[in-house]
Amino acid sequence: MTTPAPAASATAAARWALLAGNFAIGCGVMVAAGSLNDLVRSLQVSVAVGGQLISVAALVMALGAPLLAAAVGGFDRRWLLVLALVWYAAGHALAALMPDFAALLPVRALSMLGAAVFTPQAAAAITAMTPPAERGRAITFIFLGWSLASVLGLPLHSYIGESFGWRWAFGLVTLLSAAAALAVWRALPGGIRPPPLSLASWRGTLTHPLLMGVVAVTALSAAGQFTLFSYFAPYFRQVLGADAAGVSVIFLAFGAFGLAGNLLLSRWIDRFGAARCVTALLGCIALSLLIWPLATGLLAMTVVLVPWALGCFASNSAQQARLGAAAPALAPALMALNTSAMYLGQGVGAAGGGAWLAAWGYGGLQWMALTWVLLALALSAWLARRMKDEAHDS
Repeated sequence: MTTPAPAASATAAARWALLAGNFAIGCGVMVAAGSLNDLVRSLQVSVAVGGQLISVAALVMALGAPLLAAAVGGFDRRWLLVLALVWYAAGHALAALMPDFAALLPVRALSMLGAAVFTPQAAAAITAMTPPAERGRAITFIFLGWSLASVLGLPLHSYIGESFGWRWAFGLVTLLSAAAALAVWRALPGGIRPPPLSLASWRGTLTHPLLMGVVAVTALSAAGQFTLFSYFAPYFRQVLGADAAGVSVIFLAFGAFGLAGNLLLSRWIDRFGAARCVTALLGCIALSLLIWPLATGLLAMTVVLVPWALGCFASNSAQQARLGAAAPALAPALMALNTSAMYLGQGVGAAGGGAWLAAWGYGGLQWMALTWVLLALALSAWLARRMKDEAHDS
């Protein structure tokens, strides 16, 4: 059962609050990568081992997103989203107190269950609150929070980690999550309950080849990006010789262009269509990986990363909008599965990149990443043609 559509002013306030929530979630997801240099020094583990904080947490989130979506289908989204952020805040506070890597790993993974709930259910909530003609823009708007996290959170994590220690970076996530929980509580109306999906609906979603193909695009793209993205901080430090300020500046530039990509997407997605946008954005990421060997210094690296940054967060937002438009009635399940695919890809990419680093170092790591992204690009383009043909036939 859903409540009547809220007033436009209430919907606008909810969009901003959910954007803030995604900002906090994005900061938490990125905190391990941003503060990885200090984390591996402090806990006395290798970069490859430290990177498993990213992969294990991502795999837990990948499993948790669809399972929790099925379990919380009938919950009031106001309460659900607030509790997810409170869990996230508490988990990061506890993680900051862990004495060693063995204790940190499970706490980090469990805290990510808050992200597994918040991201897809925020998208489902705004879908339920927004008229169909405005859903693409509404979904991409709340995902600007992830881009803002890359603009502000990632360089802050890097700077705080290098200057004060990784525990303070985790503490920042606690504060941001608590503030976002308050914002969501104040802005989101009560009684938003997207219709819970039956077992038959879940079965229909999971067995729909084209919809699952779209979800697979997200997994492949995330695997490619996190093969290399997980290890940006140590790469910039060890290979390019960047100091703490230099690493932060590169992250800041990456985030700024990531925000620009999402802003442009939010402006144009309803005109050009989500599928076309996904294909173009994945092409941008592939271009950066292709020219990666040209980045032999900090300035060159910043330039090489521009296409990747434009496509990174925007492609995820476009994928969510693509699924929401393809099957609005299945949006809660699809958003959860797409979030799961994103985290699964992150886990696979971080684990694969870590294994490559342990065996061969940084050399050639970008080609492994490019292979995943090209697979995502090819699948996305093929699915766009198939779905267009099906729509025309019907």
